[in-house]
Amino acid sequence: MPRPRKFRESDVISSAGEVFAVRGLAAATLDDLVRATGLGKQSLYNAFGGKRELFFRALSEDREEATRAVSEALGHDGASPLERIRGHLLTMAIEFSSSDRRVSLTTRALVESTGEEDPLSTATKAGIEQLAGVYARCLEHARENGDLAEDVNVQSLALYFVAVTRGMELLGRAGVGRGVLTAVALDALRALRGQRMEEAGDRPSVRE
Repeated sequence: MPRPRKFRESDVISSAGEVFAVRGLAAATLDDLVRATGLGKQSLYNAFGGKRELFFRALSEDREEATRAVSEALGHDGASPLERIRGHLLTMAIEFSSSDRRVSLTTRALVESTGEEDPLSTATKAGIEQLAGVYARCLEHARENGDLAEDVNVQSLALYFVAVTRGMELLGRAGVGRGVLTAVALDALRALRGQRMEEAGDRPSVRE
């Protein structure tokens, strides 16, 4: 008779996800995962099948969490679609500039992806498409409201905001400050509204 498990899978996946987000799939070792989760190597194998399988479980959970967060930020709250995007981007500028914030596993996987037809690239593309779908729905509402031109490419703009937010996250991890990230967020909105960047005035330096 098998012994009952004395751990919660969700806790193990969350702890493993933090390891993978910091070290990446290739660099993370089983010893790292053992220390982070409190499980022995054999228990990890028995429960999850190995390091790669645990990585993809953690990546899937992180992707779903990221999608839920963006969906909530862009949900209907009485504000216009573009106002919701603006609030979302400014919130991201604050969060990503936090000195103790790690890069999400979704973004780490994006950086490590080779673009080849392998499981990591496939999972990364799925994450991008999932996030882009959330932005696309909000942008479609903006177009219906007349805030965007009828001929605007909503899918392209949605991917643009995925690129902007993932880029902001990486810049924040590299030490770029809140002022610069806020400027990036506002310039992204100006681009959306068709305004020229030079009309925005002076921008803070990367060191600010």
